[in-house]
Amino acid sequence: MSGTRSPSPRAHPTEPGRWPVWKLAVLLYPFAAPAVAINLFLAGLIAHKTGFAALPPVLALWLSVPLGVPAAWLCGRWVRGLLDEAAAGPKRAAAKS
Repeated sequence: MSGTRSPSPRAHPTEPGRWPVWKLAVLLYPFAAPAVAINLFLAGLIAHKTGFAALPPVLALWLSVPLGVPAAWLCGRWVRGLLDEAAAGPKRAAAKS
């Protein structure tokens, strides 16, 4: 079905000087995974207060290893959007808000 897809307004990911989301996610993973661990541990404390079993800190750390991947990807998307907004210049950034 040709002609049904609209062209993407995004820049080509191989544009020089533009970091792709996956590279930003890899860079931000060491910060996202511990943040996930802290949030899991605190959620475990809240759950313990409501009658559930407590979540040990070591288990929260182990669970943050795989759960840190989507968190890092979301952080990478957020940073990519901020970088794109900064590259657009003050005129387009003021028009968006």
